[in-house]
Amino acid sequence: MYIPTIGLEIHVELKTKTKMFCSCPNEPDEKHPNKNVCPICLGHPGTLPVANKEAILSVIKLGLALGGKIAEHSHFDRKSYFYPDLPKGYQISQYEHPLVEGGTLNDVRLRRIHLEEDTGRLLHEDDLSLVDFNRAGVPLMELVTEPDIKNAEEAVAFARELRLILRYLGISDADMEKGHMRIEANVSVGKAGELGTKVELKNINSFKVVHDAIACELKRQEKLLESGKKVSQETRGWNSDKGTTESQRSKEEAHDYRYFPEPDLPPLDLREFDIKTLKTEILELPEAKRQRFIGEYGLNKEQVEILIEDQKMSEIFEEAVSELKSKVSNPDNNLLYNYIVTDLRGTISARKATFEDLVIKPEHLAHLIAMIQEGKLSSRLAKDILLKMFETGEDPENLMESEKVTLISAEAELREIAKAIIEENPKPAEDYKKGKIPALQALVGRAMVKTRGQADPKVTEKILKELLK
Repeated sequence: MYIPTIGLEIHVELKTKTKMFCSCPNEPDEKHPNKNVCPICLGHPGTLPVANKEAILSVIKLGLALGGKIAEHSHFDRKSYFYPDLPKGYQISQYEHPLVEGGTLNDVRLRRIHLEEDTGRLLHEDDLSLVDFNRAGVPLMELVTEPDIKNAEEAVAFARELRLILRYLGISDADMEKGHMRIEANVSVGKAGELGTKVELKNINSFKVVHDAIACELKRQEKLLESGKKVSQETRGWNSDKGTTESQRSKEEAHDYRYFPEPDLPPLDLREFDIKTLKTEILELPEAKRQRFIGEYGLNKEQVEILIEDQKMSEIFEEAVSELKSKVSNPDNNLLYNYIVTDLRGTISARKATFEDLVIKPEHLAHLIAMIQEGKLSSRLAKDILLKMFETGEDPENLMESEKVTLISAEAELREIAKAIIEENPKPAEDYKKGKIPALQALVGRAMVKTRGQADPKVTEKILKELLK
């Protein structure tokens, strides 16, 4: 029986205004190549770097959120290697004295969190390669875990939770598709009590690939060991077309990079930072919000997970819940949840917008739900009104007045509509008479379509029952 051992190295681009060691804008997704560059981030002779305080504070904030130990003293080191996207011929990083040591997330111990600068981008064409240095020098945080992860599912769960925390802290967008968050996995398989040979996995650019690459590599190593072969220490990349990992190069050791202290930057005395104030700036983290939402709002785990994925969406939900309490005696939080997560989120996604762009006020959302609960709006009509609210930001009651939309609740009018529905739909009418209860809802649905959602569904159902006795 072989035991998997997995550790992660996660690089995260920090959301600062400027690059790590110069005043160039931190805009790694800039479309014009080599626009945000200067002699400092291009490594011209005679230039001197200056450390970005905002980036240092971001790493400290994450360290505090994860229960890590903040170093009193730290310094930067040069990591020497050659690659076309590395303009200096070395990378300013941290080796011996990271900003943060220790901490945990999802019961996985953290080894360290340190700061470095990102590299440029290589763009390969048929017979040449181009280099874009817009990303070179962008603040890059590296988080290294202990090898506590046991399978691919745990690795994905860890990475997802970290992304959520980074977004909640506001220190990174952590968008894997844009390269804001890049994951490398160190994977080994060995007998119980023994560590196997470590293989580093690269080219991991989505949570699906995190899972598939690790699962595939674990199987590959197990097969090698079962056949009596050895696992080589190397770097392997994920080939999405073939669904396999492929050898890229032998794995470098630390001495291969010839680390030494960065002579152009002074040591960092982190005692100068107000750690107590930083702690107070860390608001509610995702796990605490999960527990509170389940306890306070009666939502299940799946509902809460969807809500907290988008911090703004969860804020809007919470504000609307508070408003709904003041409007009705028995607020239906699940109904509010469904309109926000299903209808509103669907509209936002279709328009390629975000909850940050939303013009609907939480109190107007609460008013909409209150009107549904009070029987002033049918579900069909509410969805139409919600679309108009999305476009205008107006209160639902004002929209109903301006659009001259009302719920038909007069029994005489609904009785005529019900008679027409029965006449036009003889089969479901006969089915209901034979005891098929769902057929009644089909008839109510036809009435809603006929009246464009304006028929009161409860009164319509009552009249249909009377007519079909």
